Amino acid sequence: MWPCTLFMLQPDSGTTEIKNTLYTDFMEDTIKIKKGLDIPMFGAPSAEITQDTSTTLFAICPDDFPGAVWKARVHPGDKVQRGSVLFADKDNATLCLTSPVSGEVTEIARGERRHILHITVRREGDEAEKFEIPDETEGLRAILQASGLWAMMRQRPFDIVPSVNAIPRDIFVTAFDSAPLAAPMLQPKDMSALETGLETLASLTPGTVYLGVRPDSGITSKAAQVIAFDGPHPAGNVGTQIAAIKPVNKGETVFTLDARTAVRIGRLITDGYLDTAALVAVTGSEVNNPHLINTTIGARLDTMLAGSLKASDDTRLRIISGNVLTGTRCSLKDGFLHFPYRQITVIAEGADADEFMGWASMSPDKFSVKRTFPAWLKGLGKPFKFDARIKGGRRAMILSEEFDKVFPFDIYPEYLLKAMMANDIERMEELGIYEVAPEDFALPEFVDTSKEPLQHIVRQSLDNLRKELS
Repeated sequence: MWPCTLFMLQPDSGTTEIKNTLYTDFMEDTIKIKKGLDIPMFGAPSAEITQDTSTTLFAICPDDFPGAVWKARVHPGDKVQRGSVLFADKDNATLCLTSPVSGEVTEIARGERRHILHITVRREGDEAEKFEIPDETEGLRAILQASGLWAMMRQRPFDIVPSVNAIPRDIFVTAFDSAPLAAPMLQPKDMSALETGLETLASLTPGTVYLGVRPDSGITSKAAQVIAFDGPHPAGNVGTQIAAIKPVNKGETVFTLDARTAVRIGRLITDGYLDTAALVAVTGSEVNNPHLINTTIGARLDTMLAGSLKASDDTRLRIISGNVLTGTRCSLKDGFLHFPYRQITVIAEGADADEFMGWASMSPDKFSVKRTFPAWLKGLGKPFKFDARIKGGRRAMILSEEFDKVFPFDIYPEYLLKAMMANDIERMEELGIYEVAPEDFALPEFVDTSKEPLQHIVRQSLDNLRKELS
C-alpha cells in the first residue's frame, strides 16, 4: 500500500495532474487516517428500530443552512404538502427549503430582531408535491434547488449552501459517520437510490464524484470513485477525506454531502417525490435503551423521546440534536431535530455533580486524552459517562501541539486559529482556511486545554472572509 502522504500533497499548477494520475492507479488502496480520536461514550444504539408514530409537529430551522438569507414564503394557517416551499433565498428565489410533511403551518417562531428560528408544520395526511424530472443538467440543478435538497449540500470554501450557479471542481460524498455513538448511515435498501443519486451528482461537475466508505463496506459504484478510509474519528468527516484525496485551493470550489442526502436525491430523480424519512440514532448515557427510530426530518423532540429519558427533570439533561462534538443544543419542550437529521444525544448536564476534590479528583471514572487520570490504565476502549461540564476555565491559547494529534490535515491548526482570531486574511489564506469547516475543529475543541470555542471561531472567520471577498 502506498503511504497516506501520497494523497496529502498540496497541489499547485504543476502537481494536480500528477496527483490525479497517482490516485487513479491506486484507487483500490485504503487510506489510513492515523490522527484522530474515538471518544469512548456510554449509550451506543442497538440494532433495534422503532417507529415514530406519535409525532405530529415538524420544523425546518433556517440557521441549519448557512450562506443564504432565508425569507418565509408561508404564513400560519397555510396548507402545505410534503415538498412545498417554506423558505426561499432572498437573492435567488429558486433556492428553497421545503416542508418535510403535509399539513398546516402552525407557527413562524422568531427571535431577536424578528430573526426566524423555525417554521412549524402540523402533519395532516400524506400529500406530496410532484416534481417533473428533466433530462438536461440545468433542469436537474433547478429541481434540486426547488426541492430543498440543494440546501442539504455544502460548498467549500466557506462551508455554506452552494451557490446556485457554482460549478464544482469535484463532489465528495461520505457514506459513514465516525462521530461518537453514530449509527450506520445506509441500509441495504438504499443502494439503488444511492447509485442514482451519484449519477445525478456526476452530471453537476466536470470532475469526479468521490465516495468515502469504511473498509469492507461492500459499497460499489459505477458513477463515483469509491475510496475506503480506515482509522479513528474524524475519518468519516468529508473534510478529512478531501484533505487525503485532493485538497481545496484558493479559487477552487467543491461540493460535499453525506450519502443519506445522495439517497434522497436518487429517490427524487426516480420517483419525482421528496423523501423526508430519517433513520435517527437515539443515543447517550441518559437514554433508556439507546436505539434507532424511523421518523421524519425536523421531528419534535419531546414526543420522539417520550419514555426514553432516565431523568424526568429535563434541566438535568443536555439534549443535543446531533453528536456531542458538533450537534445543536435543544430544549426538550420546544426542540426539533436539526440537520443533518441523523442522531440525538442525551448526556447529563453535570451542574449537580458532587465529586471529592472536584476537578483534581483522581477517580478512575474520569476520562482524559493526556493520561492525567488513572482511567487510561483500564484502556480507553471502555466507555465513560460524560457530562456537559467544561471542567476548566478559558485562557489564552498556547502552542502545545495538542491539536496536531487529532487533526489529520496537512496544515498547522494552532497557527491557523491564531490568524483567524487576529482576522489576518492573508495569513489565513497561506495556512489553508479554504480547506476547513467548523466540524473539522470539533476534536481539537474537545482536547483543547484553553477551552476556546474553536468551531465558533472558525464559523465567524469563514463568514467574515466571504464578506471580504464578495
